[in-house]
Amino acid sequence: MTADFKKRQINFLLLITVLSLVVYGIHSYILSYFGTELKLFFPVWQIYVFHFGVTTLLYTVINYRFSVGQTDIFVLFMGSTFLKMFLSILFLLPLILSDLEKKQPDVFNFFIPYFLYLSFEVYAITRFLQKSS
Repeated sequence: MTADFKKRQINFLLLITVLSLVVYGIHSYILSYFGTELKLFFPVWQIYVFHFGVTTLLYTVINYRFSVGQTDIFVLFMGSTFLKMFLSILFLLPLILSDLEKKQPDVFNFFIPYFLYLSFEVYAITRFLQKSS
């Protein structure tokens, strides 16, 4: 592994950890203030662990492929985004199949961070591609 790979990876891990802690804190505060009567299927921390893990894994694969010389990573990014969507459906499958009457709060709790993490992933990949050009 190259020094650039390690530098980008450590930088990404620091940024995604800070992002996760800040957004999780805000999310938990909002739920504790406005959503005290909600019965949620998934604890909020599980949603954030899922997003953190999947986003880190996909970024690491793209970063590694880029560091070994594959500069055309658009197809890889699109494929990894499709994989992320598929894994999200698998994560939400117990909720979808449950008898819970109000599923909308759980869906919002999942997809708001989903798009925040996706935006961060796009930002991070675009940033290291611009620096290498």
